[in-house]
Amino acid sequence: MNNRSLITTGVVGAAVAAVCCFTPILAIVLGAVGLTAWLAKADYVLIPAIILFLGLAGLGLFRKRLRARQQYGGV
Repeated sequence: MNNRSLITTGVVGAAVAAVCCFTPILAIVLGAVGLTAWLAKADYVLIPAIILFLGLAGLGLFRKRLRARQQYGGV
């Protein structure tokens, strides 16, 4: 996987996983249609997902920086 796709996947995935910050809004919206029980377990999935995707973005940025250093003769 190249660095650009790692960064893109990490940033997009983290943005999607950030839904856990909107849990109060989701409780109102999903409560209107009777799906509030889904939110009881949402944080068990979303918090590890946001950590994973931020890690992917960090890995991509690290690899991009390392490649730029090697390309321009840095140490």
